[in-house]
Amino acid sequence: MSIALSRRRILQTALATLGHAAVNGPVSVLAAPVEVKVADNAPIEAFDFDARGIDGWITVDGQWAVEEMAGAPSGKKVLVQRATKNAFNVIVAPPGPYRDVDVTVRFRPISGREDASGGVVVRFADGKYYLVRANALEDNFRLYANDRGRRQLATASVKPPALGQWHLVRVVAVGDRLQAWLDGALLLDHRDARFPAGRVGLWTKADSITAFDDLTIRGVPAGGVR
Repeated sequence: MSIALSRRRILQTALATLGHAAVNGPVSVLAAPVEVKVADNAPIEAFDFDARGIDGWITVDGQWAVEEMAGAPSGKKVLVQRATKNAFNVIVAPPGPYRDVDVTVRFRPISGREDASGGVVVRFADGKYYLVRANALEDNFRLYANDRGRRQLATASVKPPALGQWHLVRVVAVGDRLQAWLDGALLLDHRDARFPAGRVGLWTKADSITAFDDLTIRGVPAGGVR
């Protein structure tokens, strides 16, 4: 190809782009969301289920117990949910309540035919909460608000987390901003102000049998919420 022909094609491409912008408006490039952060001096609570069991935890629904498990991310013991007949299974950790919070947990979907999920609950108060969950049977990662029924707030397409493998979920709630990561990738970024504060918990659905380990909570305490 001659230099003159190459230059002519570049010019044609540029003019076509300008023409598109003139008709349809400027082409925008979506910027990656800026990560929100909890205050650096916020206290940290960590649970690896070897040194600390679930004394003081509140079981809302489900069959939750600390068990030994080969291949646990830390130590030998993990928290497992084994009920298979409830709509949802929730257990709430004792620390808190928190206004702003940064939560990470590892989860391993073990089995389930209807559902094989694991999730993080934040701002749990009076049975209301936000939920971020992943499901080994579905190719999505979702944020819900639960107030006598679930309402989907945000979703992202993902490769389903593999059954029998450990995965990492992180949820950050600061003010009305909620962000969530799966295996290190920031996938959800949403604003919602209906639940201002509450405790942290773990979640499964239906017949999911799921293990959890290495729960870490860094949060700004909130008064007046139970």
